[in-house]
Amino acid sequence: MSTKKRSRMGLPAPALALALALFVTPASAAVPGDVTLTVTAVAKKNTTAPALARGDVQLFVNKERTQIANWRRGETLYLAVLIDDSLATSVAGEWNDLKEFFNNQPPTTYISVSYSRNGVAMVAQDFTNNHVLAAKALRIPVGGGAFSSPYLALQDLMKRLPGAPTDRRSILLVSSGIDYLRGNFPSSTDLDSTTERAQKQNINIWSIYFPDRGGRSRGFFLANRAQSDLTRLSDDTGGRAYYLGTSAPVTFGPYLQEISTHLRNQYLLSFRGSGGPKGRFEREKIATELPRLGFLAPAQVFMPAGK
Repeated sequence: MSTKKRSRMGLPAPALALALALFVTPASAAVPGDVTLTVTAVAKKNTTAPALARGDVQLFVNKERTQIANWRRGETLYLAVLIDDSLATSVAGEWNDLKEFFNNQPPTTYISVSYSRNGVAMVAQDFTNNHVLAAKALRIPVGGGAFSSPYLALQDLMKRLPGAPTDRRSILLVSSGIDYLRGNFPSSTDLDSTTERAQKQNINIWSIYFPDRGGRSRGFFLANRAQSDLTRLSDDTGGRAYYLGTSAPVTFGPYLQEISTHLRNQYLLSFRGSGGPKGRFEREKIATELPRLGFLAPAQVFMPAGK
């Protein structure tokens, strides 16, 4: 007679434990090897975006319908705020709106504040869900000596973000978009590499334009090219760019309110895929049959190397 302890279900105890573990594992949990991207549901005409289930959404990778493995909310958000230290000092007049934006985030949002200076993201406050503490790190930009590349600073910041591509991670960039190191004609030479790094790491970049302190952004051509770079950066990473012509916005308030709405309507979408022996980028598209509903998502996803 076997001496193994058996449960009422007739299974050995270790087998029962394994079965229960499999049973309670949520279907929404990401599986190693899955490709994950953050998708933002956007309701049209200022209506409220409905809660979405996996069956409400279709995924197309390289124009081919692809099965969605997981669709989940992902409550935790790592939100890094990067402020260009070359901005006009008048941008500090917008900090009350930014503080209110911090305070309106849920406790599951962890915020950091950094300043872009000499191509590096200098951290003033590391990630915390104490949003009052994060707000204390806001200061007047220093201006002099800070004229470099916001794109190199973004890359530096992305190297140090906590979490993983299976988490929600966003960067809010406040910048003129001007690349003083390499220029913006026809675009910054670091724009594509910055965008691809964000896509690989599943990081959305939201950007707000504000003129620089040196006055170079007052030139329409340069400001227009810089705004074009910010728009490409945000659109291609699943975020949005905000600006009002080439002058300073009247207020950040409406922009930040819209970003808050978008952050509340984000989902993590995972699917199975392989990028072959070296890995590759593939174009993707998110669709739904629900009316008056669209999506913000990266322009492409990175398929890691695999069999």
